[in-house]
Amino acid sequence: MREYGLIGYPLTHSFSQKYFTEKFLQEKITDASFLNFELKQINEAKKIFTNHPSLKGLSVTIPHKKNIINYLDEVSNVVNETGACNCIKISNKKKTGFNTDTIGFEKSFVKNLLPTHNKALILGTGGAAVAVEYVLKKLNIQYRFVSRNKSADNYTWHELNEDLIHQYTIIINCTPLGTYPNINEAPQLPYQFLTQHHYLFDLVYNPPVTLFLTHAKKHNSIIKNGYEMLVIQAEENWRIWNE
Repeated sequence: MREYGLIGYPLTHSFSQKYFTEKFLQEKITDASFLNFELKQINEAKKIFTNHPSLKGLSVTIPHKKNIINYLDEVSNVVNETGACNCIKISNKKKTGFNTDTIGFEKSFVKNLLPTHNKALILGTGGAAVAVEYVLKKLNIQYRFVSRNKSADNYTWHELNEDLIHQYTIIINCTPLGTYPNINEAPQLPYQFLTQHHYLFDLVYNPPVTLFLTHAKKHNSIIKNGYEMLVIQAEENWRIWNE
């Protein structure tokens, strides 16, 4: 029996296990299973690799997309550039890291992109945020991060004002804020300055319309959640694991 799985913490409402279990049923794949591995500490990953010799591939989610790299034998160019990995292929005990978040985000994101969408705010600085950064660079879209601590590359939440919101017509939420069950949370933005010319993309997919996106809808902004991105990256993971 081939084993695949997901590592991260917490995994109570994870997408991957449900998605792959249903995929195996629908496609009559009877020799594969998908397991959840909740890891509070990344050094617990060693036990998974040792105790599961039939493991062929892993998805990686919050908060381990960056720190898993130290446990891999080889990484792709995209992982080298982003410093984040969300897909591990295991073949002959060799563990190779890939970043398919970039593929999932790009294919999902560009569908709603307009010529006026040329500057972006990336909310958060974690593993998903660097995948978004990689894609924005590729698309020649100017961007700045938003986080708690000030640096040359980012704004702080308190700096966001009417002028900046008008300048940055793309806002991408890469934080977990608003994820079920914490549905009353949202990034601290001056939402009153949004317009129909804005495009708000939320990597959160549960609930389908977060408070972040609800605020945007009130101002007729274009909105999209992270579900399609997840499906695309999951299928890309499956392709890599089995090629």
